[in-house]
Amino acid sequence: MTSEPALRLFDPDGTPEPFRVEVIRSKKRRRSISAQLVGDVLRVSIPAWMSTAEEESSVADMVRRFRRRMATHDIDLAERARRLARTFSLNVPQTIAWADNLTSVWGLCTPSQSDIRISTRLVGFPTWVLDYVIVHELAHLHVPGHGPDFWQIVNRYPKSERAIGYLIAKSNDGDGDPESQC
Repeated sequence: MTSEPALRLFDPDGTPEPFRVEVIRSKKRRRSISAQLVGDVLRVSIPAWMSTAEEESSVADMVRRFRRRMATHDIDLAERARRLARTFSLNVPQTIAWADNLTSVWGLCTPSQSDIRISTRLVGFPTWVLDYVIVHELAHLHVPGHGPDFWQIVNRYPKSERAIGYLIAKSNDGDGDPESQC
């Protein structure tokens, strides 16, 4: 296993990352890439055979994921959900938390457990978009599907239509179907 010196990375606006990056090339590692934050160093382990371009892409992806994960600590989802539930006469979930593994949806509600997960991909989006996704998932605590009753509840949030448009524009597939994003 070889290790390269830790590098200081900068995000697109020129601000230094909150951590340094150390790339570890391993002959034992065949395909997978992993990253672990140790103190202020993000250790990214990659297969030894990877090209420089693949390494740069993989490291950039891991940096983006960890930056997003760190930014979630600044947002209190439970308090936000309580406030929105109170404002729009909705039930409060038993739990609400960030989820890194929601890659094809913005949020996920399990009504039977009163559990809501919000994609970390929303970090950095305008607060009114995050609020819309929370309201959308809170509405599922009342109506499981996406029928007219559900949309009547969601539309209590005054920026619903605007937020749906924003999310469609930001979605990977851009198919225009708001139901496919929740």
